[in-house]
Amino acid sequence: MRTLGDMQHEVEHLIKEEWHSSYWAPLSSLARLTEEVGELAREINHSYGEKPKKSGEERGSIASEIGDILFIVAALANSIEVDLDSAFEAVMEKYRGRDAQRWSQGSHAREEAAGN
Repeated sequence: MRTLGDMQHEVEHLIKEEWHSSYWAPLSSLARLTEEVGELAREINHSYGEKPKKSGEERGSIASEIGDILFIVAALANSIEVDLDSAFEAVMEKYRGRDAQRWSQGSHAREEAAGN
């Protein structure tokens, strides 16, 4: 199975070695990421939401849209020298500590009783 680091190396190889190109500027990558998240939102809305596809409109792929997002995130991280494995581990430590009891059984009832 690929790690996030493997994914970053694969994106690096594709862009630099196969395409002989360079990364987009961070703000351009962010705009592209926002566009891809919008495409994912559209597919989720069509599959699970209130808005059906137009007649004749082809069904999209949620998995494909998530894959596009992963590619853009890897390219953005590479362009600004962020190690995704380290970033993900740090965020998981944050969530494990900060939200350790937040989603456990009964935590919502305790918060409501406390007035939160």
